[in-house]
Amino acid sequence: MSVYLVFSTASSLKEGEKVARHLIQNGLAACVNVVPGIYSHFYWEGRLCREKEVLLLIKTVKGKLNRIIKNIKELHSYSVPEILFFKAQGGEKQYLSWVEAGASKKNIDNKRSRG
Repeated sequence: MSVYLVFSTASSLKEGEKVARHLIQNGLAACVNVVPGIYSHFYWEGRLCREKEVLLLIKTVKGKLNRIIKNIKELHSYSVPEILFFKAQGGEKQYLSWVEAGASKKNIDNKRSRG
């Protein structure tokens, strides 16, 4: 199995937490870091924008990417949400195994699965 890192942003902490919980509880990701307080600068519809956003760093496996994209688009407030993914070129072996296991099952409880 191949581990992937998916980058996305959300318009608010509430939205970011909602996406993170959904992905974890539905077995689509092993871990989602929700990083508040970033500022994105971009052109949108001909206008220069600066928006405060929340960064989502989603750890998953290749077989879950299409479902993650679909779910983010369904849950997101943006018409064109940022969704970029990158294959992990390496990493600590136990952590990579943990990601593979965590992204391969549904998690119905809220217990922290690693110490």
